[in-house]
Amino acid sequence: MVHLSLTRILGSIFVCIILIYEVNSQSAFSAGLSSIQSSDLSQHLHILASDSFAGRGTGTTGQHKAAAYLAQQFQSIGLMPGNPENKTAPYYQPMELVEKRWEKVILQSSQKDYIFLKDFYAYGDIQLPELTTMEIVVAGYGIDDPNYSDYTRLNVQSKAVILFPGEPFKDGKSLLTGTKESSYWANDWRAKAQVALNKGASAVFFVTGKTDEEFYKRLYSIKDHLNQPVIGFTHKKRASAFFIPPSMAAALVKTTNAKLLQYTTGLAQRSSKYPFKKNQITAQVKVIEKKLPTENVIAYIPGSLYPEEVIILTAHYDHLGIENNQIYYGADDDGSGTAALIEIAQAFQIAANLGHRPLRSIVFMPVTAEEKGLMGSEYYTDKPLFSLSNTVANLNIDMIGRMDTLHTDSKYVYIIGSNRLSSALHEINEQANRESENLLLDYRYNTTDDPNRFYFRSDHYNFAKNGIPVIFYFCGVHKDYHQPTDTVEKIDFTKMMWITRLVYTTAWKLANAEQRIQLDVKK
Repeated sequence: MVHLSLTRILGSIFVCIILIYEVNSQSAFSAGLSSIQSSDLSQHLHILASDSFAGRGTGTTGQHKAAAYLAQQFQSIGLMPGNPENKTAPYYQPMELVEKRWEKVILQSSQKDYIFLKDFYAYGDIQLPELTTMEIVVAGYGIDDPNYSDYTRLNVQSKAVILFPGEPFKDGKSLLTGTKESSYWANDWRAKAQVALNKGASAVFFVTGKTDEEFYKRLYSIKDHLNQPVIGFTHKKRASAFFIPPSMAAALVKTTNAKLLQYTTGLAQRSSKYPFKKNQITAQVKVIEKKLPTENVIAYIPGSLYPEEVIILTAHYDHLGIENNQIYYGADDDGSGTAALIEIAQAFQIAANLGHRPLRSIVFMPVTAEEKGLMGSEYYTDKPLFSLSNTVANLNIDMIGRMDTLHTDSKYVYIIGSNRLSSALHEINEQANRESENLLLDYRYNTTDDPNRFYFRSDHYNFAKNGIPVIFYFCGVHKDYHQPTDTVEKIDFTKMMWITRLVYTTAWKLANAEQRIQLDVKK
């Protein structure tokens, strides 16, 4: 009887300790949550989007000043430096990019000399310094997958390869996924181009747009961007391609637009015989190169129980810098997400100071060169400072301070990617929203056929393609997107506060869950 009573007493004491811990943990969480204020977000963003930072263009003085500001904020909050081996700047992950300007771009066939940025455009690390004549082959969708391959019995060595967007569907189902949903192949031109180049192709040509009108509309919308320098890595070459209208693709293989379309339709039935006549094309691409040093900023709070497991929060702190003597301030894109990271870091540190460090490590990483092609996050996933296999999730914040024209109430946020790899992540974010700001979570851009391709257009994608569950928090495009008029006085700081608190709550749940969230088996 005495032993039983003692056991009961000890059990009661243990239960009380657990209850006290949970109450204190909730108090610590609440203290962090209430510290996220619109006034603090405003203070940070007024600095990040100021004249002094000059648009934070990658590799510019303004971008480096922004990096220094972020490192100083993380240090003053009390976060650990994410790269202690970098003795001179332990909050930096430095990288050296290469800025490339077009010097000469030539494209010729027996029928015509094509004009760069009028008849076609190019992107990526094209390596054709000398005039090179190549045989042209059509490689369908350019997919090489266990479930479907366009390269069966097709030799592309030293050839120019024409590829089509999308992927094959039969009876309403993708041959890649076996479902109505597209695979990642459908929208990732770089993956397709890399396969062709790995198989020995000398150049890749993507048919762009269903019609020539669609191609020229696309070209017109990005022509100014294409005139800007191209940024590349020094540690690897990125996939590259020429982009051409359907009529040009047809002319290059001596056929018609209708027969090109008929060919792609037949691919899904696995019945298309190669119908195109032989032809050649001559190309040359020369570039002028300049080294461009830049840096990701990275800090963290070590986990108390599972420090090796990490949740990474990202936002890109770069923008477009100065163009045509005008500052592109980038207040919403993505000064808003960057300011949110500072506030979330402070909230977690407040909880830690109250004795409740997260069970898992929380990493805060404002990344560079997003506007140049998601390069800062790609560099990180190529050279991670924390194990990718132990990275539980990435929460990415990009443009959360404005409204788009699809909403009349500002209390919303687009959620993209939350269920792509882990339904558990999706449910945690839904629960976090119910327990925090109860925003309208809009999933319209989370579809696999989103024509805007937002899932592929911010830094979370480099984590997702490495099998890491992601959420992209986003409020849509507005009239000041990528304009000098994306300025701080147009920001809705209350809206920013709501979304920042949601991200903090989701990160808290991920970091303190009893078990790490898992990938869905089928994905």
